[in-house]
Amino acid sequence: MTTIRKICCIGAGYVGGPTCSVIAYKCPDIQVTVVDLSQSRIDAWNSDQLPIFEPGLQDLVENCRGRNLFFSTNVDKAIKEADLIFICVNTPTKTFGVGKGRAADLKYIESAARKIADVATGTKMVVEKSTVPVRAAESISRILAANTREDMNIQVMSNPEFLAEGTAVKDLLNPDRVLIGGEETEEGHKAVQALTDVYAHWVPREKILTTNTWSSELSKLAANAFLAQRISSINSISAVCEATGANVSEVAHAIGMDSRIGNKFLKASVGFGGSCFQKDVLNLVYLCEALNLPEVAAYWQEVINMNDYQRRRFTNRIIECLFNTVTGKKIAILGFAFKKDTGDTRESSSIYVCKYLMDEGAHLHIYDPQVKKEQILYDLKQPIISDDPDRVEKLVTIETDPYKALEGTHALVVCTEWDEFVAYDYERIYSSMLKPAFVFDGRMILDHAALQEMGFQVEVIGKKIKKPFSNGNLNGNER
Repeated sequence: MTTIRKICCIGAGYVGGPTCSVIAYKCPDIQVTVVDLSQSRIDAWNSDQLPIFEPGLQDLVENCRGRNLFFSTNVDKAIKEADLIFICVNTPTKTFGVGKGRAADLKYIESAARKIADVATGTKMVVEKSTVPVRAAESISRILAANTREDMNIQVMSNPEFLAEGTAVKDLLNPDRVLIGGEETEEGHKAVQALTDVYAHWVPREKILTTNTWSSELSKLAANAFLAQRISSINSISAVCEATGANVSEVAHAIGMDSRIGNKFLKASVGFGGSCFQKDVLNLVYLCEALNLPEVAAYWQEVINMNDYQRRRFTNRIIECLFNTVTGKKIAILGFAFKKDTGDTRESSSIYVCKYLMDEGAHLHIYDPQVKKEQILYDLKQPIISDDPDRVEKLVTIETDPYKALEGTHALVVCTEWDEFVAYDYERIYSSMLKPAFVFDGRMILDHAALQEMGFQVEVIGKKIKKPFSNGNLNGNER
């Protein structure tokens, strides 16, 4: 295989954009072109307002764009000119048909493969970077092989991404490892080496792992499943803590000091979200069912069940504390992104908390520093969340000022751990809220003792807080 001089990335989303920006930044001798069928998305990548928010990404793009980093809708041209083609398209969970709710929908992967087969010439390396089921590379190879002309020589590899949204640039610049899976043939080994040489521009070679294609694909699913499992595990313990008086933060700290366990992903919360964890665990469940491993499938399904339970349990606690009814009550939701430092809302726990509160007739005033109004309303109007879009419009108000969102509310609910939420003037917030004023901290980020001292009624994930009731707290303007 030849040295890689030109790279094409199909898909200008959360994976393709940041990944290729870092490659262009670290490999000035390689021309990187990111293509997408969406003109508006490409226009955004070519503007001062990128379509996704990631700390440090804007500077990277501006440093390379127009020099060796390009964003275009001319898919055919980029494929023809490229030595290596990344497939970074969406692989959502199927919403209908066989495998509904668990299996990955590979229609975009198949479409990309057919486009490559249609326009590519000469020698190409095709790399699946999207999160895919085990043996997806085999499907890509079969499509390409069935449509390959005599002048084509294509090698298919797996190179899953392990970046975390909110720290994507940092993760790409300093990865724990880079995993490359290829065919166990002479040509396959040459292709793997060529891609290894690209990453070796900045990643130490001992951190670049090479495997067969199937091991690479399964490693991605397993890694995300293990991380999701840790979150569900500590969230299950948070329920025990609330029932017994233990503090889940103290328990997590004690557990995490065991070197066999470690302290990562032991932060209890309202539940995990994002584009990967739920999708990948469900994909693993479906794979196990297809392989006739029902006990293994049931084991991993419980990770998802615990996450769903945590979201519902947190919302039920809100309703119970607000005197068993939230109908007509104004509740402020702080945070809609699935985690801080990103504008991504996919599978955000905030969506489900809002759903359950809307089901009870609550009026929600939502604030997030990065998520746009249109995205919030789009998510809440999805059929799985609400069967009445007009009702969503009546019950939901999107605010751009957090203090305005909190005026006259019965409660504030922290759903995302944005740093700015910690720094708010809570004396001012308390004076503007109805009494008793409730705080529900679903991310364990606030100073709970200080809030209680101000007069707030505080409820926290994984911790039972003694509630000092006073006459003053009961003589407010509750309605």
